[in-house]
Parts: sequence; structure tokens; C-alpha cells
Amino acid sequence: MRFTKMQGLGNDYLYIYGPVPEDAEALSRRLSDRHFGPGADGLIFMGPSEQADFSMRIFNADGSEAGMCGNGIRCVGKYLYDHGYTRKHMLVIETRAGLRQLTLHDEAGKIVSASVEMGNATIVPGRTGDLVDLGNPHLVLFVPYAEAVDITKEGPKLEHAVPGGTNVEFVQVLTPNRLRMRVWERGSGVTLACGTGACASAAAAVRRGLCPADTPIELVLDGGSLFITVRADGSIQMEGPAETVYEGEIKL
Repeated sequence: MRFTKMQGLGNDYLYIYGPVPEDAEALSRRLSDRHFGPGADGLIFMGPSEQADFSMRIFNADGSEAGMCGNGIRCVGKYLYDHGYTRKHMLVIETRAGLRQLTLHDEAGKIVSASVEMGNATIVPGRTGDLVDLGNPHLVLFVPYAEAVDITKEGPKLEHAVPGGTNVEFVQVLTPNRLRMRVWERGSGVTLACGTGACASAAAAVRRGLCPADTPIELVLDGGSLFITVRADGSIQMEGPAETVYEGEIKL
């Protein structure tokens, strides 16, 4: 099986164009292992779609399937363009969380980043944190110092505090237009970045009055920065990089 390893701010997946195999869950666990496999936060399969330009499905490192991946969908766009499946710079991608519009940005003919229309978030406010749904669940917790949080200890406990499990974001307000976010991803553990988590964090911050609407908010993640705009109507746009690491082939 041929694959392409790609990453968005260090949130890395193995990308495969073709039908999703029956053993996708077990395959994701095997190939995501960073000691005995290529290593990744999971697998992303791409293919045709009857209702969009292309489709994508995401399997986490533990084999569970995710509805959406913000960093992943940017790399999907780059993959499709780089491998000649499209010459369009505006694409609609079918995900299990719904259709998402993707705009590819190039420099000298090379796709280097993408903007994604992420839709509207559903927010259930809490005393110290908010439950945010963006096609997959997030628990956004505002903390005084993000660096002081022991994510490997707190993340697993909070992931399973919500029925079905949730991603967990620890967010520190640096300025009204800048947030520091660290993340524990459901099914993958600590990752360097989470696109939907960044969007959820920005949406929760705007709702709480910590950040303004209609203005790009920089989310500083362990792997770099994403820029999120939460519009007054609640719709969210995310912009960030997409990079290819290497092409590979593995015997199954």
C-alpha cells in the first residue's frame, strides 16, 4: 500500500487515496505505531463523492473514527492538488461531519496552506469550561497557565468524563487576539495541534467575551499557529499550513 505522510503543525497522518478497507481500524492502529510502523496520529482515506468534489474519512491512532479533522482536511486539499486529482483551488470535501469548503493557497505553484469553512459550533457553557461540538466533541477549559497543565494526567480523565469521550483543550488567554492552546485528542492522546480544537477554543472564547468576533485570532499550539475567525453569525474559518513529509510504501 502506498501512502503519503503529511502534517499540519505537527498533527500528522498517513494519507491514502482509495476505498476504505474493511480492517481500517486495525490498520490504523498498526501503521500509527511510532515504533513498529511509519507512525502517525492516524490514517486519512480520500476518494470520490456523489455530493462534493471528494470525500475523506479519518481513523485515529487507536482505530476509532473521527467525524472531522481541521489539520487533516487542509492536507487533503494539498494531496489532491499535488497528486493531480484536481486543478481547482476551491473544493468541497465530504466528511462524516458534513460538507466543508476548502480554499487552497499557493506560492509559485506550490500549495502551502489552506483556509477551511468549518461551519458553526454548538456550545454548551460550563462554569470552568465549555462543551463544543464541531462535528466532533470538545471540552474547552480556560486555565491561567497552559504550560503548567499535566496533559498526560488530566487529558485521559477528562476525555472519558463525557459520554462517548471528548477531545480536551487547555486554553490560556494571552491577549484578546491570541490564545495559547494545548490539546489531548480523543483516540490519539497528546498531539502537537488540533484544527477543530483550535476552532472550538476560539468559538468558546468569543462567546465568553474573551476575544472579538470577525477578527483573526491566533491560536498558539505546540506545533505552531493557526488563525481562526469566528464571525458574528457564528460561522468559523480556519487558516493554516499543510506540508508533505514523505511518500512511502508498506507491505500489508
